[in-house]
Amino acid sequence: MELVLLPLYFGLVAFIVSPKFGRYFILTASLTSLGAGLARLFSYQPDTYQTLFSLSKTNALGFSMEIGYDGLSLVMVGLSNLVFFLVALANLSKEESRSSLFNGLFLLMQFGLNGLFLAQDGLLFYVFWELALIPIFLILYWFGANDTQKTWFKFFLYTLFGSLGMLFSLIALTQFGFVSFAYGHLLQVVIPTHYACWIMSGFLLAFAIKIPIFPFHSWQANTYDAAPMAGTMLLSAIMLKMALFGLIKWMIPLNPVGLSFWQLPVIILGVVGILYGALIATRENNIKKVFAFASLSHLGLIVAGIMIFTQESLTASVVQMVNHSLIAIGLFLAANRLEVGFGSKELSTMGGIAKLAPTFGVWFGIITLIALSVPLTAGFLGEFLLIKSVFQFNLWLGVLSSLTLVLGAVYMLRSYQMSMMGAPAIGTFEDLPLNEILVYFIITALTLFIGLFPEFLIQIIKPSIEQIILHTQNPALTIR
Repeated sequence: MELVLLPLYFGLVAFIVSPKFGRYFILTASLTSLGAGLARLFSYQPDTYQTLFSLSKTNALGFSMEIGYDGLSLVMVGLSNLVFFLVALANLSKEESRSSLFNGLFLLMQFGLNGLFLAQDGLLFYVFWELALIPIFLILYWFGANDTQKTWFKFFLYTLFGSLGMLFSLIALTQFGFVSFAYGHLLQVVIPTHYACWIMSGFLLAFAIKIPIFPFHSWQANTYDAAPMAGTMLLSAIMLKMALFGLIKWMIPLNPVGLSFWQLPVIILGVVGILYGALIATRENNIKKVFAFASLSHLGLIVAGIMIFTQESLTASVVQMVNHSLIAIGLFLAANRLEVGFGSKELSTMGGIAKLAPTFGVWFGIITLIALSVPLTAGFLGEFLLIKSVFQFNLWLGVLSSLTLVLGAVYMLRSYQMSMMGAPAIGTFEDLPLNEILVYFIITALTLFIGLFPEFLIQIIKPSIEQIILHTQNPALTIR
């Protein structure tokens, strides 16, 4: 239970910690949670399931309160703890890190996300979904740009609307041989064919908004732009992963009949998102929005891979989810460094920083190459297998999705060239502090490790994915 209780404990304590020690407390807290997650990860035996907590019997509402993990859930918790540690490290010199309010909300969000990844009960999954959303909304509202109330209101409405869709679908499941909200019991619910696509629609709406999938993306770019650096990192690096995880673990296994209806439309929307996000990114002048639309493009490919729903495509999707989280932190850290240095997010006002801050120039260049999925990185493996899976599903969709490689090179190299190359557009520019160098180093080391030794990650998630696919092909089977 330490995977859930540690962030909760630290989050509550953070509210009363003196601002003088706030930054060190949040870094220590996130590092402790990361250590607990790594201890579980390195001692985990693939093809096993570990129960952390469960009621001896379900209550009147069918609430089992079961918390546990298989390989997929454990990887997602490990990713969550890693992201929160890296964000805390990157945010060490920011004013928010001195705020007890910010630190408390930050760690309570981690509590919600870890609980969501470990939830083995449908109602508990929904509860943690909401618990994770409340802190990030308050972080955006209280620590984001002051003149963007319309942006926060739009984000709140989108999120609320999607959450209600998932709640209605969970309630609808209780009408068809319902025993309890325990994951194993929900898998045994037989949904009539003529209801299947409608029940899946509720889950899909919640997840499509949060990822986001085109055309539910209109909240994303402005929210990323107006959020504080840590908020943008959390939204892009881990918040949307709970929706991708929901597609794999909950939406499709609970409703395999609905996959036949929604598979092709969602894959098409994913490919549209790939092209739309990439094309907008090639023309965007605001560097945070460039990376926001780049994220939309990459997520479209991940969503397509999930909906293809083969062993290879799901494995590649999880690898790319991990890779995307690491890249997002690096890119938005670079965007913030440029924004602070120039007092502007506009690429047209930048230039020549590689001469003024050579360390930053080198690390931003490395992150740019990683984002381009060059060989030996995690992205190379993930994107190659995802594009291959789309080609095997449909030739023309595969051709269109492969354009992400070309368009990605355009917007990433353009961003680097306009900000780093040429004559300096400013007199002085502060180079990277030690904490940011450490963040870039950890990101680079991990992406190279996964690229060179992918079996470490693949072997952990393989049994979980095999069971999910087996159940989808034969719903009579019960899985964890």
